[in-house]
Amino acid sequence: MAQAAGARGGMGAGGRLRQNVKGKLSTTLKSWLPILQGDLFEVEDILKQYVNENPLLNIKLPMQNNFSSSFGRFNSSKNSISDKIEQLTLDSESLYQNLERQITPPLFPTQLSQEIALDIIQGIDTDGYFKEDCKECAECINVSYEEYEKIRQRFCFLEPRGVGAKDITESFSFQLSAIENIDDEVYDLCEQIIQNFHNHLQFRKHKHYQKAMKIIKNFKNPPALEFEVEEIFKIPDILIAEEEGNLIVHTNDEYYPIIEIESMELCNEGKDTENYIKSKTKEARDLVDALEMRKATIKKVGLMIIDYQYDFFRGGEIKPMKLKDIAQELGYAPSTISRAISNKYLECQRGIFSLKSFFTTAIEGDVSNASLKDFLSEIIKNESHKKPLSDLKIQKMIEEKFELKIVRRTITKYRKQLNIASSSERKKLYEIHG
Repeated sequence: MAQAAGARGGMGAGGRLRQNVKGKLSTTLKSWLPILQGDLFEVEDILKQYVNENPLLNIKLPMQNNFSSSFGRFNSSKNSISDKIEQLTLDSESLYQNLERQITPPLFPTQLSQEIALDIIQGIDTDGYFKEDCKECAECINVSYEEYEKIRQRFCFLEPRGVGAKDITESFSFQLSAIENIDDEVYDLCEQIIQNFHNHLQFRKHKHYQKAMKIIKNFKNPPALEFEVEEIFKIPDILIAEEEGNLIVHTNDEYYPIIEIESMELCNEGKDTENYIKSKTKEARDLVDALEMRKATIKKVGLMIIDYQYDFFRGGEIKPMKLKDIAQELGYAPSTISRAISNKYLECQRGIFSLKSFFTTAIEGDVSNASLKDFLSEIIKNESHKKPLSDLKIQKMIEEKFELKIVRRTITKYRKQLNIASSSERKKLYEIHG
């Protein structure tokens, strides 16, 4: 007879492990850390290995069956797993794959034009701007500068609009040229304003000034700002749902393996056989405990994320959240919590997020990168529109505020991660928006 051994049950949303069980599971956890650290796909692979070595173990793998069923309690359209995979596959296309896919006739009709276009893509950064020297690039592939530049200008017709431009001015011109059904007079005014950011107010008496400014304000900067990448399909460990106005944490039991322990009668088989069966039975029970420990630990982390990040689940921003604080509050070592969130994902109304994305990393002492980013955003929000802060100035302000040393390129990296333009580009944008 098979004895059901509990990979499906578990605590309620606010439950806690019994104290006598907690000690046992903590000991078990040390022997089965790979189960805690791996994602659900890896957990299944780990369990399969133990099944091969333990005749008392039987494991049902719902992951294999669930790929034909509907996915996502938040998806009202009830799309199947295959539909979701197809959707994520389309969404996961990188900026460069997206551009390469568009290098086809009639826009690039010849093999040479396609070769030039593909070379141009190699010079485009993640923001969507072309950062190479056209003359040097043309020489490298043995074409004239004029031919190379002519092909680059055709990028104004590619998606995302504005990609392949050298700077914000050209990007806006690219985006303008892609607009259909625009009055010639409005188009000409838009082009004049784009070319004269610093003096755009000189056009304010033009009868189409407001209409032109409305068009320009809708342009994207940088052009690849909204181009996101999701490389692989993720199965979330945690589901956060709203029930009667409250946020509730569920473990994604639908995709968890179910462990069963087979009972075996001894029938006077001898001491060695008896010890073997006892050993394999204990091993199987430890495996059940380890899987339950995994679920309980991840669920506890999910509960703490809701406590700390409540505003995020209501539409706000992620707040600074330190791994060591959560570890201390849950009574675990930071390394245990680090393993618990590694390669794990959470699904809520806003989408699927890695658990690590809710935590900040330490820069120095108790200063987190999130704290620095928040400060950076705040000072830029309140900066002078006539004299925006340079990265060097921001660096000095952060060093004084947090009493630490930080290199300027870190400031530049954080600024780009926050989708904040450089000081020169912000000055142009401030002038456009008045």
